[in-house]
Amino acid sequence: MSVPSSKNKWLTKDVFNWSLFDFANSTFATIIVAFVYAIYFKKVVALNEPVADFYWSTAINISMIIVAVLSPVLGAASDHFSCKKKYLFFFTFLCIISTAFLYFITEGMVLWGMILFILANIGFQAGLGFYDAFIKEISEHKNYNRVSSLGYAVGYLGSLASLAAVIVLQDTPRLTFLACAGMFLLFSLPIFLFVKEKKKEAEVEPGNFVKIGFKRTIETLKHIKNFRNIKLFLFSYFLYIDGVNTIIFFSANFAQTTLNFSIADLILFFIIVQVTALLGSFLFGWIADKTSTKKTLIFIILSWAVLTLMVFFANDKTTFLVIGAFAGTFLGSSQALSRSFFGKLIPDEKKTEFYGFYSLFEKTSTILGPLTFGLVSWLTGNQRYAVLSIIVFFVAGFLLFRKVKENPDPVLPDGV
Repeated sequence: MSVPSSKNKWLTKDVFNWSLFDFANSTFATIIVAFVYAIYFKKVVALNEPVADFYWSTAINISMIIVAVLSPVLGAASDHFSCKKKYLFFFTFLCIISTAFLYFITEGMVLWGMILFILANIGFQAGLGFYDAFIKEISEHKNYNRVSSLGYAVGYLGSLASLAAVIVLQDTPRLTFLACAGMFLLFSLPIFLFVKEKKKEAEVEPGNFVKIGFKRTIETLKHIKNFRNIKLFLFSYFLYIDGVNTIIFFSANFAQTTLNFSIADLILFFIIVQVTALLGSFLFGWIADKTSTKKTLIFIILSWAVLTLMVFFANDKTTFLVIGAFAGTFLGSSQALSRSFFGKLIPDEKKTEFYGFYSLFEKTSTILGPLTFGLVSWLTGNQRYAVLSIIVFFVAGFLLFRKVKENPDPVLPDGV
């Protein structure tokens, strides 16, 4: 597949078909991770016991640790053999099947409820590294912000479609798990059917997939000291995206437990967040193109810290809904611009491998944040203190990110 020339528009068929996968996986992120299953697990499966938050954060952590270990190795090997799509398909299928089987989870089935969620989340999270790496094949460097922002915007359309399914099936929440699996399957098909993976022109050295993956990962780790700018970004990303992901995991839980949101209130909250997130993806993508991606991300990170502090003091539903509207504008943009910013820093020859490291830092970050939130909530019996702890991640992430160079010298595959 050839990369679009500068004369072509940035919105190509490949870009559109690629973006539909964001629509597909957003159904899982909304229905399973952030909303229906997250609440169903606590209220029904875990019988609303005080330890339910800890069970949920443990399931998240186990899945993230597994993905964190797998991502760089699989990414390195898929770069070597040019087989991103094959592994994207495997993990997508794992997520879809496991999600469908959540239909059979009922009261008290904590262990099976955790196991199926862990498998589904492994499929969802592991696939993202392969999906993200396609951005360097379907788009030019100058269009990364637009393309990445489009993906997240289309993803939020998927979230709105998911909420429509939730509204229709709100009296039978288990059916929403089947609806999620069906939508994920349907909208993931375009990337598998129509987007071609760029194959290496040089002859590929034969060998065991896993062995080569470990070999290339170890080589990169040995040279990681030479990738100082990339290393700085990854550690800063580890911190600030930890705060974002923790908010995603526990927002519905906090709204219902602390502010007594009803299901109707939660649906309204998520509609507001998804609409503003869609708009924010385009707005801040445009701002980043007009100013700089780094300055835009700094503003977004600091805004997250302020909004998190406001949640600590929120005492009524209206205030929380207003905060949610502002948070939504930063949600898609913080993810989209981070993805495109990283794409500008890494060498083309190791794109999937480095996006594997990107995935590793993102996934391991979601171990610390949710675990901190779950433990603080459990030990204090007050979710507000758990919310306050999230601010630390945004502040620390900002302090590191401001040292990252936005336009460094070109990076060779070995970092020198």
